Amino acid sequence: MIRNVICFLVGLCIISCQETDDVFFIPVPDHFPELTVSLDSPATPQKIALGKRLFFDTLLSIDSTLSCASCHLPEFAFSDTLAVSLGVNGAKGKRNAPSLLNAGYGSLFNKDGGVTKLDIFSLLPIEDHLEMGFPVLQLVKRLSKDAELQKEATIAFDRDLDPFVITRSLAAYVRTLVSGDSKYDDYVKGKIQLSASEEAGRQLFFSNKTNCSKCHEGILFTNQEFENNGIKSEYLDQGRKLVTAKENDRGKFKVASLRNVAVTGPYMHDGSFNDLESIIENYNLGGQSHPNKSSLIKPLNLSAEEKQSLIAFLNTLTDKKYLQ
Repeated sequence: MIRNVICFLVGLCIISCQETDDVFFIPVPDHFPELTVSLDSPATPQKIALGKRLFFDTLLSIDSTLSCASCHLPEFAFSDTLAVSLGVNGAKGKRNAPSLLNAGYGSLFNKDGGVTKLDIFSLLPIEDHLEMGFPVLQLVKRLSKDAELQKEATIAFDRDLDPFVITRSLAAYVRTLVSGDSKYDDYVKGKIQLSASEEAGRQLFFSNKTNCSKCHEGILFTNQEFENNGIKSEYLDQGRKLVTAKENDRGKFKVASLRNVAVTGPYMHDGSFNDLESIIENYNLGGQSHPNKSSLIKPLNLSAEEKQSLIAFLNTLTDKKYLQ
């Protein structure tokens, strides 16, 4: 069963009604929360189609070598396979590229939460000299030379192609990337039973022994908060402190969703962990000492069998339709 989320607004009010030619529905699974709707630019099929075209277009980078999909690979749940992605001219990025699946549910974006709206988030990678390196006004001039793109912008937004069109169409497309069709979802809906190892891992995950679900909570497996999870004793990247200027936010990063985690490595804000085994072992040992480390991070004393059970459970969170 799929619940329809209405992307149609009058003023600032969401209107509930039956589907018509004027209303576009982004489907989400019944057991998922309502999807955040853009107040700037409600989705339409035309906006989504334009955003998808731009997402896969290398014209968005200054040297026409990179697209959004270069660092957010669909076959890896819209994440990268590198610790940090490479930008134009081989520039090495500073942070690991996260999965974009279910990004529409976020309220703060970037690993430090420095961006408050998905509608404008794409400006960062487009203009960052370590990523696409293209000032957006120059990008507009390039894209405006494409008559077909101009036509699509006019149809979708009733305006010429400009930064608003670029950012809102990309956001419209990203909001459609809803992932909720994993083995675990079939378990939640009562369609299947987990294997003995997967079930043991599930119980461990949601237990007070591991506290995994205290941060990776709910059906999205993230509380959308910022935590220092003790992966370093010193952080070159200050994390959330870059936004708040608070010392107790140093080394805190947005809690990542664990959906599709088995296929989205390397892990952590800097891609410093290559596999799930090393992450679980780090937590098992209680992480490294840091004054801002979450009080939930403490030695777990897991057995080898328990560690493998946790990994077996995490593998049930993979939505295989996004690996096609």
